Amino acid sequence: MTEKDKSKQEELSGYLTGQLLLAMPHMQDPRYEKAVIFICGHDTNGAMGLVINKHLGDLTLKGLLDYLNLPQETIKRDLPIFFGGPVDSGRGFVLHSDDFTHPGTVSLGNHISLTATVDILQSIADGNGPKECLLAMGYVGWAPGQLDTELHSNRWLQIEADKELLFEVPVEKRWEKAISKLGVTPESLSEDFGQA
Repeated sequence: MTEKDKSKQEELSGYLTGQLLLAMPHMQDPRYEKAVIFICGHDTNGAMGLVINKHLGDLTLKGLLDYLNLPQETIKRDLPIFFGGPVDSGRGFVLHSDDFTHPGTVSLGNHISLTATVDILQSIADGNGPKECLLAMGYVGWAPGQLDTELHSNRWLQIEADKELLFEVPVEKRWEKAISKLGVTPESLSEDFGQA
């Protein structure tokens, strides 16, 4: 590894790509009340993440395929669609296990990948997609330095992401389960939590 690579690695070590953000109980924005957000990218240009614990109404993969005028006659796997966030709500993302790759797939570490192509939707519907996946419309975005400011003002907690929280824990229990992994209860958290 060159000195430049080491410097870049040290520079990025403070970033949260592949981590989970948990909304503090006092979160004022109703869109993020008890939100669990998987951070897909975080660097000097800002951050991008997907809310993983809020369904987008009753919309499912079948309905989305119908909306996109894609074949669905032989759909073998129908999944709910998540509210990924308020930014670019017409754009879809699939957070998934790394057993599926496509030219547009980005590895996010810890055996989790992200694909944002229409092809993956058809693969999932046909039963040939990734074993574990979460489909989301829209995303959460932060400008450069914005997420760091929000973290310092105790709007979010951060924990290591794991496949159990992403794909196995029931949606309505993900925030509580994630908080419990920190060894605290929601009642014990205050606006001053974590401030020195």
